[in-house]
Amino acid sequence: MADSLLATERESTLRAAACAKVYGAFLREGIAEFELAGTSGYGYHDAAREHYEALIARLYSAERALARMTIVSGTHAIVLALAALTSPGGRILVATGRPYDTLHNALSQAPGSLVDHGIVYDEVALDQAGRVDFAGVTSALQDSTRPAVQVVFVQRSRGYAPRPSLGIADIAALVTSIRAVAPHAIIAVDNCYCELVEEQEPIEVGADLVMGSLIKNLGGGLAPTGGYVAGRAEYIERVATRLYAPGLGDALGPTLGLGRLFFQGLFMAPTVVWEAIRGLNFAAALYAQLGFRVDPLPHAPRRDIVQAIRLGSLAQLEHFAQALQPALPINARYRPEAGPVPGYRDQVIMSSGSFIGGATIELSCDAPLRAPYEMYLQGGLSAEHVVVGALLTAQSLGKE
Repeated sequence: MADSLLATERESTLRAAACAKVYGAFLREGIAEFELAGTSGYGYHDAAREHYEALIARLYSAERALARMTIVSGTHAIVLALAALTSPGGRILVATGRPYDTLHNALSQAPGSLVDHGIVYDEVALDQAGRVDFAGVTSALQDSTRPAVQVVFVQRSRGYAPRPSLGIADIAALVTSIRAVAPHAIIAVDNCYCELVEEQEPIEVGADLVMGSLIKNLGGGLAPTGGYVAGRAEYIERVATRLYAPGLGDALGPTLGLGRLFFQGLFMAPTVVWEAIRGLNFAAALYAQLGFRVDPLPHAPRRDIVQAIRLGSLAQLEHFAQALQPALPINARYRPEAGPVPGYRDQVIMSSGSFIGGATIELSCDAPLRAPYEMYLQGGLSAEHVVVGALLTAQSLGKE
C-alpha cells in the first residue's frame, strides 16, 4: 500500500510538472487569436506555424524546432533528420539495438534507404537485460576500421521489442558516455511515445536533437497530422533544407487554418498523456493479477505511453485485439485480422479506431506475430476508456 501511495504521489508530481512546462510555454509565447488563422499556398509568414514551432522549442529547451504537416509520421521525421545530418560515406550508429521494423527498413533495407545512398549503418545490440551496452557503444565509436560516426541514434521507446524503454537518466548517461569518446557526433533521439512522461526531455540532458510525431503525445488527441524535429539551430536548418529545397530553409509550410487544433492539442497534451498513464497502470495491475508478465509493472516509473503484456501465444494476441476493437469509438463493428504491414518483417495484428487515423495517443493495441507474443497497449484519451478496454480484453481471454 505504501509503495502504491508513493507511486501515485510521484505520478501526480510528474503530471503537474508537465502541465507547468506546457502552460508556461504558452504564457511566454503570448499568442493572439488572429494568429491562429494560418495561411495557404506557400505558407510564407504563417504566424500559426511560427508560434507553434516556438512553443515546441520552448517545451524542449531547444534552439529551434521544425513542426510541419508535411512530416507525416515519427518514422518520416527520423529518416528526414538522419538523412539531413549524415553525408555519403558517413556513418550512423544506432546505440539502442535494432530499431523498430519500419525504421530499420527505411534506414538500411528498403529501396532508396539511407544505405542505398552511401551512408554506413551500424547498430550496437542491447545487453541480455535489454539495456544499453555502454562498452559496446564506446567500442563502436572508437572503431577505426569503420568511417567516423556522424550521428548516434537513440530510440527511447521499446518499439516491437521485449525491452524496457529508456528513461531520461538512461539518456543522460548515454550522452555522457558518447561525448567522452566522440564529442563531435550528433546525438539524435527518437522521442515518440515519451513526450511529457518525465520531468525532463532529452535536449535538457545533452542530446542535440529530438524527433517525433504530432499525432502521439504532443497532439493531445486533436492534432490532425504532422511530425517534428527540435534541437540545435544549425541542425534544424539542415533538416528544413532537406525537407524543402536548398535556399528555402523553413520559410514555407502553410497551416491551412488548422493551427487552432495544433495549439489546443498541445495545451491538452499533459492532461491526455497522464490520463493514458493512469489507465495503463490499471491495465498493468489487472494483467499482472491474472498472471501475465507486464512491463512496466503497475505504478513503476514510466518512460512512455506503451504497456507491454506478454500473452504467450498467437491465439491470445488475436483474442486481445478482437476484444478491444468493440471498445473503440470508430470502426467498433469491425474484426481485426492479422496481415502484412509495409515495413514489417512479420504479419501484424492491431486494434485501432481513432478519431485521427493512426493517432496512438488514442487507445489502440498492436503486435507482430512473433515470439514472445507481446501485445502493446498504448494511449487512451481518458483513463476510464483504457479501463473499459482492459476489462473487455481480460474477459475475452478468460473465456478462451
